[in-house]
Order: sequence, then structure tokens, then C-alpha cells
Amino acid sequence: MAARPATLFVAVVPVIVGTALAWRDAGTVDWKVAAVALAAAVFIQIGTNLFNDVGDYERGADGTDRLGPPRPTSLGWLSPADVRRAAATSFGLAMVLGAWLVAVGGWPIFAIGIASVAAGIAYTGGPKPIAYSATGELFVFLFFGLVATGGSYYLQAGTLSWPAVAAGAMLGAHAAAVLVVNNYRDLESDRRAGKITLAVRIGRPASRVEFAALVAAPFAMLPLFGRAVGLGWPVFLPLAIAPFAAWLIRELARTPIGIGLNGVLKRTAVLELLFGLLLAAALLA
Repeated sequence: MAARPATLFVAVVPVIVGTALAWRDAGTVDWKVAAVALAAAVFIQIGTNLFNDVGDYERGADGTDRLGPPRPTSLGWLSPADVRRAAATSFGLAMVLGAWLVAVGGWPIFAIGIASVAAGIAYTGGPKPIAYSATGELFVFLFFGLVATGGSYYLQAGTLSWPAVAAGAMLGAHAAAVLVVNNYRDLESDRRAGKITLAVRIGRPASRVEFAALVAAPFAMLPLFGRAVGLGWPVFLPLAIAPFAAWLIRELARTPIGIGLNGVLKRTAVLELLFGLLLAAALLA
């Protein structure tokens, strides 16, 4: 529960799409590299989630008025020391796998790995945690969009391309939308805990606009992305879930503030998964 498996899609999808795009450009894929990159990305995400669980507990952000899913550390199901050890183990495993990937991709992969682990720790740790500022969505957009997708592409193609950056931007937008729901739900408790997220700064009406923009933007980018990669009608495969995206935008606005928003959060993660899988299918067509 502390690892938050429902959110791991945001780590998996960029690797899938980056690898699919590299296959389209290079005509080949090293599946061993893809599998190791996928495992490393998941371990980084798990480590980040575990540090977030214990970090929020120690800062008093997970109080009795929490609306989100149960947090094992704050409820006393796990000790802070145990969760910290589990987080360190997850990051350690990611770095072991990353060392092998560095042998494949060189210093750019080393830089990506170090930056990703450091950002995962800094998300809730340190004197100025990312999660306690208005930059959370930017962090997610960069690391679970641009960096993860671009890094996966680079491992296969040995270079970076603008289509890889565009694909990362599309996935990063949907990943950031997941965080928007989380912060939208927890606005009052975050404010009381001194967790000044973007939602706390701009309020719920503006957060709903932000969510709608992040959900819709990837669909709007499809024609330009298709032109950049020389992809015809298959690029529009993700439009099959556009009605689901529109429903999610409406659902966020209609759902009362409470545990019902947890379902909206999970379905937003599913939206990214479906969008990414359809985009990968289009690239492999």
C-alpha cells in the first residue's frame, strides 16, 4: 500500500512509448535493455512513493482528516525506519540496474539516473521538499514525461529526437494530471500542514482548469506528433479514449470533495496507460 501500485503506470508508460518510438526510427529494439529500463523506472517510482509516505508522516501532512487512501506509516502499520529502509532498497535496486544501463548508454544515462534518484528523495525530503511547493506538477512532467521517455528512447537509438521530446511531453501532461487530482483533493489538509501546493495557491476552480488542460493537451498534440514522425492515420488511435478523457474532466468538477476523488485519481492514471499503449500501438503499426 505504501508503494502505491495504482500510480506505477506513470513509470511504466514512458518506457513503453520511448522504446516503441526508437523501434520505429531505428528498426530494432534491445529487449533486455528495455526490460531493465522498465524495472529501474518502477523501482525509482516505488522509492519515491515510500519516501513520500514516511516524509508526509514526519511533517504531519497525513492527519486524521486525510481524504486519500490509507497511509501505512501515519496509521502505524509500518514504522518510519522500516519504510525508509524499503525506500533506500528500492533506490538501491534502481541504481544497480542503472549501472548496467550506463554501460549501454554512457554518461547521459548516468546523469539521468542520478538526477531521478535525487529528485525522488527531494520530492518529500530535505529542507524544501518539492511536494510542499507549487512545483510538484513540473517535477512530474519533467521526470515522468520528458526524462523517462527521452531516456528510454536514447538507450535504444543512441541519440535524442524532437518526436521523443514531444512524446514525453504528452505523457508528462497526463502524469501531472494525476498529481493535480491528489492536490485538489487534499487542498484543505495540505494548507493546514503548510504544504503549499499549486492547488493551495490557485484554488480549486483554477485547478479544475489546469486538470482539463493537462488531460486535453496530449490529444491536441497528436497531429503535430504524427507529422514529425511521418505517421499517418494510426497516430489518431489514442482519440478512441477522448470520450473517457472528457468524462474525467467533467467527473472532477462534479465529484464532491471526499474519498470519491480517489477513484478519479486512479482513473486518470488509467487514462495515461491507455493513451500510452494506443500511442505505442500506432508507432508499431
